[in-house]
Amino acid sequence: MGKPGRPKNQTARREALVDAAGRAITERGLEGLRIKDIAAEAGMSAGSVLYYYPELDELVLEVHRGAVERFLAARHAVTDEVADPVARLRALIASGLPTAPDDATHGLLFELHRRADRSPGHAELMASLFASEVGLYATALEVGAATGEFTLTAPVGDLARNLVALEDGYGLHIVSRNAALTREEAQRLIRVHARVVTGCADL
Repeated sequence: MGKPGRPKNQTARREALVDAAGRAITERGLEGLRIKDIAAEAGMSAGSVLYYYPELDELVLEVHRGAVERFLAARHAVTDEVADPVARLRALIASGLPTAPDDATHGLLFELHRRADRSPGHAELMASLFASEVGLYATALEVGAATGEFTLTAPVGDLARNLVALEDGYGLHIVSRNAALTREEAQRLIRVHARVVTGCADL
């Protein structure tokens, strides 16, 4: 009777370690990440961490994967049920920016994206996130164009990629504590661009 419960227990322990590693990365950064820091966050021994994740890189990749999945799920949650194209695009712009300089999700994603130039796995996750976000914007723009709310000035894919790039650029400034680029100002600037490329004054 004991064996059937073990996989669930192992899954829970792995999830706890991924969460703990994410917190440790957020607090200390990737460069200073140590097994003992993750163990302390998880309330486990260093040996337990190594039992479930013999390679630290594998654990960090799981943290990245989970962060991407949660971030995309959150964006879908605030935009998918919004039928009005203008309201949907406004919600999408807001959902892509850090809530504050210490936004844990964005801080973690920016930190993990740094691994992309040295790791195919991290590069794939970063590219996948970008493609998914472009897809969100493309859908919003296409719906707006189809309903006559938007008059697009360029191909949908180009506009969508530019909007995601603006989010990323302004988001990095926000988490870097650039006082000139608050969340509110970044939203305003992206909406200015969105108004120009969609011809929609209501944005």
